[in-house]
Amino acid sequence: MRFEDAGRLVVPFSGFDLEVRAGESVAITGPSGAGKTTLLQLLGGLERATEGQVLIQGRELSRLSDRERTALRGKAIGFVYQFHHLLGELTALENVAMPLRIARVSASQARSRAAELLTQLGLSHRLDHLPSALSGGERQRVAIARALVTRPAVVLADEPTGNLDASNAAQVFDLLMTHVRAQSAALVLVTHDQRLADRCDRVIELRSQAG
Repeated sequence: MRFEDAGRLVVPFSGFDLEVRAGESVAITGPSGAGKTTLLQLLGGLERATEGQVLIQGRELSRLSDRERTALRGKAIGFVYQFHHLLGELTALENVAMPLRIARVSASQARSRAAELLTQLGLSHRLDHLPSALSGGERQRVAIARALVTRPAVVLADEPTGNLDASNAAQVFDLLMTHVRAQSAALVLVTHDQRLADRCDRVIELRSQAG
């Protein structure tokens, strides 16, 4: 698989073939610089592969226009990052409802779905709180709710618990796995935590090109 970065042709993976089915979880591990985050960016259409194929729901990302790729990301792919990236001026409910509003779901339906999911994640008492009023674990749960609110086919998680202490990390990961499986979504998880990786259906270790 190849892609261009600032005009340079980059070959992050050679002979790499990955298929993730609905309801399956795959952990991607490996040293820093091995290409774990790059892989997620390619899978999510944030980088365009110039060689090789990335298919989401049977659609090859490299053949889609920027507009089509953006629309597919908004509907079929949920992203969870190490840092929550919530909008500080919006409440928890508004942050989670935003992807639905972007998809032109009515305000009432978006708020209802967001409230339902936040309640399932144990945040019914935090709907109207700004991110600054939430704990780290609560902010990450809001981020998970935002990723899942569109009921995506694929969830891409890049070190989703890396910024949390062990107790919060375990709780947040439990919630992520529970809700991904409940929605029969495919999960691709990048993590340095072998304990989390071992709880996935499969573990794939990437090795750096230098290695």
